[in-house]
Amino acid sequence: MHQVFDVDEAVDGLVEIYDHSTALARTILDEGTYDEYRDVVYPKIIVDVKEWRPIDRNEPFGYVDEAGRYSATLSKPHIIRDYLRDQLTRLTGNYPCDMYIGPSSERIPPEYIRGIEGISEARRAGEGAAEIPRPTLDNVHDAIVDGEWEAFHGVEKPLFHFGPQRFDIACARIEHYTGIEVETLQRFILFTNYDMHTTEFVNFGVAELARGDSRYTDLLLPSGRQISRDRASLVDAPSLNLASRYQMPRYDLCTRDGDGITMINIGVGPSNAKTITDCLAVLRPEAWIMIGHCAGMDGRMRIGDLILGNAYQRQDSILDSHISHDIPIPAIPEIQIALENAVEEIYGDDNSLMRTGTVLSTADRNWEWHTPRDLWENLRGSTAAAVDMESCALATNGYRYRVPYGALLSVSDLPLHAVPKLPAQAQAFYSNSKEAHVMCAVRAVESLAQDPERLRTRKLRRAIGEVPFR
Repeated sequence: MHQVFDVDEAVDGLVEIYDHSTALARTILDEGTYDEYRDVVYPKIIVDVKEWRPIDRNEPFGYVDEAGRYSATLSKPHIIRDYLRDQLTRLTGNYPCDMYIGPSSERIPPEYIRGIEGISEARRAGEGAAEIPRPTLDNVHDAIVDGEWEAFHGVEKPLFHFGPQRFDIACARIEHYTGIEVETLQRFILFTNYDMHTTEFVNFGVAELARGDSRYTDLLLPSGRQISRDRASLVDAPSLNLASRYQMPRYDLCTRDGDGITMINIGVGPSNAKTITDCLAVLRPEAWIMIGHCAGMDGRMRIGDLILGNAYQRQDSILDSHISHDIPIPAIPEIQIALENAVEEIYGDDNSLMRTGTVLSTADRNWEWHTPRDLWENLRGSTAAAVDMESCALATNGYRYRVPYGALLSVSDLPLHAVPKLPAQAQAFYSNSKEAHVMCAVRAVESLAQDPERLRTRKLRRAIGEVPFR
């Protein structure tokens, strides 16, 4: 480890160490000089906080409870370069610190290095091949995020939320599920489970790129196609083939600074919601928001009404082992305000269209197929305004990973009031609502991107088990 004296030197050095290691790995595997693989290691940063002192209490990040040594072993630092620079600037600005960077002792499995293909057990056979590490689940965990005692009571305290192999496997799975490399994922993420929403988003993206003064530069599709600003006017958006072989197709509407919008069709169910957010969290997005459909619970509602979730009644069970039911999942005021303003912009000042309320999420798509008495007992005492399958998992994982979250749902049926979701009515509803629903979420995150400091809420910082970084 060697000392560095400013943040840019630290971040550039971490990227250089990682790039050197991965280039060395490619050479070693090409030439078969396996003994040298011992030098293919992740970079590490150490920040010695020399003295604790009170800081501006409005500072959301870069805070520590005590002086001491804080460290992180990182993978792919080039992807989160701006994030690292911002967080290190905050920390070193709040306290007197010494910074050190260097190679860690943890080797990089070749499976996680871009450009290396065909790794198999045969490649690990022979003299010296034992030096090549295998990916191991021993190093893939959320001990830091989940505040486990051992993670915070060693010689070095954690600086970042994730270890390098946890980071690597998350990036690999993002690419596997969504069809696009992680480098272009934007910092504001919209989730849906409808192709029609992604179609509307692509239509919006193409139209924006065709405008000369748009802040967007490119639109990336899971098919591999990239639509750039200088070609957008030649693209007929409705004729684009958006069919995808990927489980969770992704669409990146990019800006030069990475603060554009990514939309992902995550499919149906809380398991999918947990799976993708477990992975996306390592890239530290600014926010994620669900735009989906729900069952309305109030007989005064109409099909197409909007529900802005401000509380989450968890009956999906997907994250119960990580976040106990006695821990409240708060709404994020900055997200709520942005969505409310966007709905007013898109729909006008008809206040009867939208209500805030509790969203109940279930893992049972046919939750209403029970006897009236069973439904009565299940819902007795509940103030749920809507029932869906994903919002609670997305909110709970947002809370868990300290990523601001929200849900703007559209009522597609009223099963307790003799209005079930049937094909003809559903298609008419979809046709009438899809564009406006998408645009509400788009306008909300565009407003947040103008001043992301609004999202740097301390509401998601914990009393214990918290790292200095966002």
